[in-house]
Amino acid sequence: MTIGLMPEQRQLAEAVAQFAARHAPIEKTRKTFDALAAGDLPLWWDDFVANGFHAVHLPEDVGGQGGTLTDTACVVEAAATALLPGPVVPTVTAGAVAMLADDTPDTRTLWGRLADGVSAAVILPDDRGLRATSTDAGWVVSGASTATLGLCSAQVILVAAATADDGAKALGDGTVWFALDPSRPEVGIDVLNGTDKTTDVGVLRLDGYRCARDSVLTGIDDDRARSLAVALTASAASGAVRWCVDAVTAHLRTREQFGRPIGAFQALQHQAAMLLVNSELATSAAWDAVRSASEGPVQNRIAAAGAALMAVSPAPELVLDALTMFGAIGYTWEHDLHLYWRKTTSLAASIGPAGRFAEALGDLTRTENRDVAVKLGDVDAEFRRSVAALLDEAGTLRNDRPGRQGDYENLATGPQRTLIAEAGLIAPHWPRPWGVNASQLQLLIIDEEFARRPDLVRPSLGIAEWILPTLISSAPETLQQRFIPPTQRGELGWCQLFSEPGAGSDLASLTTRATKVDGGWRINGHKIWTSSAHTADFGALLARTDPDAAKHRGLGYFIVDMRSEGIELQPIRQATGEAHFNEVFLTDVFVPDEMLLGGPTDGWSQAIATMAQERVAISGYVNFDRASILRRLADEERPDHSRVLCALGEADAYANAIKVLAVREVLRLLDGQAAGPASSIAKVAMNVMLRRIFKATLELTAPSALIEDSDPAIIEPYFHLPAELIGGGTKEIQLNIIAQMILGLPRK
Repeated sequence: MTIGLMPEQRQLAEAVAQFAARHAPIEKTRKTFDALAAGDLPLWWDDFVANGFHAVHLPEDVGGQGGTLTDTACVVEAAATALLPGPVVPTVTAGAVAMLADDTPDTRTLWGRLADGVSAAVILPDDRGLRATSTDAGWVVSGASTATLGLCSAQVILVAAATADDGAKALGDGTVWFALDPSRPEVGIDVLNGTDKTTDVGVLRLDGYRCARDSVLTGIDDDRARSLAVALTASAASGAVRWCVDAVTAHLRTREQFGRPIGAFQALQHQAAMLLVNSELATSAAWDAVRSASEGPVQNRIAAAGAALMAVSPAPELVLDALTMFGAIGYTWEHDLHLYWRKTTSLAASIGPAGRFAEALGDLTRTENRDVAVKLGDVDAEFRRSVAALLDEAGTLRNDRPGRQGDYENLATGPQRTLIAEAGLIAPHWPRPWGVNASQLQLLIIDEEFARRPDLVRPSLGIAEWILPTLISSAPETLQQRFIPPTQRGELGWCQLFSEPGAGSDLASLTTRATKVDGGWRINGHKIWTSSAHTADFGALLARTDPDAAKHRGLGYFIVDMRSEGIELQPIRQATGEAHFNEVFLTDVFVPDEMLLGGPTDGWSQAIATMAQERVAISGYVNFDRASILRRLADEERPDHSRVLCALGEADAYANAIKVLAVREVLRLLDGQAAGPASSIAKVAMNVMLRRIFKATLELTAPSALIEDSDPAIIEPYFHLPAELIGGGTKEIQLNIIAQMILGLPRK
C-alpha cells in the first residue's frame, strides 16, 4: 500500500505520477544533473506549482490547497517513486514548518510566497553552526551550516539559529527562527557535489546577516519542526523503496536463467518478499509520523522517531537489497536503480545519525506508549452506550473459576465472562447470536471501551478462536448450539489436530486416514505439535477421506471428542521443560457423521480458513509488550544506559510499525475496500521483531542467562520463542505466500 489509503489520496498520487511521466521521465532528468546540482530549478517547476502540488497542505486563505499533511505526504511519496527531480521535499517541508509560526503580517507574507511557489529549504535547530546575537535592532546571525538539501535552488530559506542569549529563550529555548533572503550580500552558498543527483546540496554561510526583531518567526516549536522534516523525509524514502519493490518484481518475473524465470528460485522469492515486508513497515511508519503532526508533542516525537528508524535509516540498505537481486546490471550507471540508491542514502544522511533517534525514542517509551488507535469521536453513539453499559455491569462481577486450558485471567470462567459471552462481545464480529455482527467501526468502538477499563480483563477463546468460525460457517445448528455457547463461556477447551510428522508446512500431504463406516468414520493416524491437546475437550481434525483424489481435494474436516476410545496422548517436552505440545495417536477412533463439517472432501478450504484465523491471532500478539525487560533495564542506572535506550527505541519502533500496519488495514476496511495481505506481512514482521528483541535482551542482560531463574526472567520466555516463530506457519512459508500470492512470482 502507498501512504494514501483513501481513493482521493491515491488519485492525487496518480496525478503526480502522470505529471512526472510527462515532464520529467528519468532519461530526461539524467541530462539535467549538472544544472540541478548548480541550483537551477527544473524547467517544469512553474507547471508543478500551477497544479498546486507544492502547497497541498497550505491553507486556502493564503493560496494553498487546504489539504492535510497526509495528502502532501502522498505527493512527496509519489514524487520520490517517479524520481521527480528538484527541491520538492525541501520546499514542502519549509511550507509545513512555516505553518507552525504565529500568525503575524510578516508570517502571512511568507506563507503567501510559499503558496505562490517559491522554492525553499530548511535549516533545522540541530545544525548548531549558525549563531544569532541579540542587538538593539534585532539579531545578527553568522556562521556556516552543515550540508543541506535544496539550499542552492532555494529562493527563501527557513533558518533556526542557535543563541545563548537569555532573551531568546521565549522564542524557542535558545533558537531564533527567521526567513532568510539568499540574494542578500551577507549570504554565501557553497555548491556541493551531492550524492543525490536529482537534488542540489549546499552549505549556507552568513557574515553578519541582520534580522529585524519583528521579522522573527515566533511560535515554531523545534521538536515539531524536526518531526515534520523527518515525517516528510520518511514519505520520500517510502516512495523510493516502493519503486524498488515494483522494479524487482518485474525483473524477477521476466529475467530467465537456467531456462526459467529467476523469480521461481526460492532464495530470490524470499528476498523479494522481505523487501515488500520492509517497504510496508516503512510506509506505515511514515504515514504514522505524518498523521501524528496534529497530536500531542510526545506522541508526535514517538511517531517521528519511529519513521526515522523504520523508513529513512533502513532505506539505503533496502535499495541495496534490490540491487543485489538485479545482479551486476543494477550496479551500472545506465540502470536507474543506483539513482534511487543515491536518493535514499542522501535522505538518510539528511536527518542525522539514526542512533540519536533510537536513544531518544527509548527514553520516551520508557514511560509512554504510542497511541495508534483510530480516533472515532462520538460516531455510532447508541452502539457505544450499549457496549459501555454492558462492560460497566461486567465490571461489578467477578470470575470465580480457572479456565479449562490454563489458569490465565483471560481464560477464567464465571459470571463476568458469561455476561460478556452472552452479549456477543467475546467475538463481536461473528454473526448473531454468537457475536453482534459488528462492523469494523463497531469493533473499534468495542476495543476502545475495553481499553477504557484496564481492570476488566478481556476474555479470550484461545485456540477455539481459530476453530469456531468453521463451525459457524459449516456446522448444523444443533452442533453450533452444542459447542459455541459453552466454549464462549470458557467451559470447553479445544485443540487443532492438523500437523503430522511428515506433514507440517506441507499440510496437504497428511496421511491420517478417515474410513467411512456405518453412522460415521473410523480414523487412524498420528498427529504432532498439537498445542493443549492434554487439556482439550474437543479437537478440529484434518484427515484423508479419499486417497485417490488430489492431495488438496481428498481431505475432510472433523470435530473429535478428545476423550474418545482410541486416542492416546504423548506429551512433547519443550526446551523450557514444560509440555504444551503433544503427539496424538488415533487408533480406530469413531467419529459420528454429524461431526464431519461440510462434505467429505471439503476439508482443505476449511483448514485454510482456520489457519488464516491463526495467523491473524498470532500477528496480533504485537499488542503485548515484548520489550518489557528492556524497558525495565532502561529505568536502571547502568554504564551502558545509552545502549539500552537505543535497543528499546529500535524495538518499539518496529512494534509500533506493525501496529500501525494493522490500523491502516482497518481504515481500508472501514472505507469498504477489500482485505489486503496485512496478516501475512505482520506475521513475518513479528518473527523478525521477536528475534531482534530477544537478541538485544540476551546481550544487555548478560550474564543473567547463565541461570534459568534469573530476575527478570529471561530463559523461560526466550526458550518459548520457537512456538511463536513457527506457530501459524514459519517465516519461510509466509515468505512463499507473499512472494507467490501477493507479488505474483512464479511457483516453478
